[in-house]
Amino acid sequence: MSYFAPVALDQALDVLRRNDASIVAGGTDFYPGLNGRKPPRVILDPTNIRELKGIARTGTGWRIGAAATWNELIRTPLPRYFDGLKAAGREVGSIQIQNAGTVAGNLCNASPAADGVPPLLTLDAEVEIASPSGFRRVQLANFVRGIRKVDLEPGELVVAVRIPSVPEHSASSFLKLGSRRYLVISIVMIAVVAWTDDRGIIEGMRIAVGACSPVALRLKNLEAKLVGMRAEDVCGGVPISTEDLSDLAPIGDIRGSAEYRLAAAAELCRRGVAAALAERDG
Repeated sequence: MSYFAPVALDQALDVLRRNDASIVAGGTDFYPGLNGRKPPRVILDPTNIRELKGIARTGTGWRIGAAATWNELIRTPLPRYFDGLKAAGREVGSIQIQNAGTVAGNLCNASPAADGVPPLLTLDAEVEIASPSGFRRVQLANFVRGIRKVDLEPGELVVAVRIPSVPEHSASSFLKLGSRRYLVISIVMIAVVAWTDDRGIIEGMRIAVGACSPVALRLKNLEAKLVGMRAEDVCGGVPISTEDLSDLAPIGDIRGSAEYRLAAAAELCRRGVAAALAERDG
């Protein structure tokens, strides 16, 4: 087996050009996924690449380097609208997993229950990708194409997650339901980003649900329904109908039935929206 740990992006792209390499950052999903099988012949470790490091504000928002770990994200001082993403990070396995696992790796793994996807959807995240021909950006909603499927061609490498500007007075929330409190795969999870005007009228609302469809989804119908309502009225009881959840396609498995997941998603949406709207006043 060959193991490459380049320190520059052009070196990494050269390795990918010359080899059919597997990209392994934290390895927290990759190695358990081998399930006793032999590892690939060539592994590329991108965690030392200079261009993939750090979390920084840009002229248009924020850039999370593809090598940034969950623990790095949690510890970085960020606006309140990142609180939901940080809360999701604290749910990504144990402290040891958070120290090794990367935010970008969570996306590339493309699990329906990936904790990072719903909050990043509510932040309108884009995935920045490098190849020998240059760079491109893909909306996260289009990057994750299905279970274990992403928009990444041979020879390409994710270099960053880009977060465009969000109103500074926005607040966020993240809620996860599992069969136990810690170290658990989600049955349902929801993320919310919301902001209001100075009269308490909802100006913006973003709601995403994970583990209830092959890919996490924004609930655009419910978002549109809530915009223009008074935050005080919504906190008293978020009006949710089955049409608001019509895009979801939950399955039944050992963790819960499809009917249970749908009912749980509705309840978590009520709680998550109320929590985000309450936090904006905190």
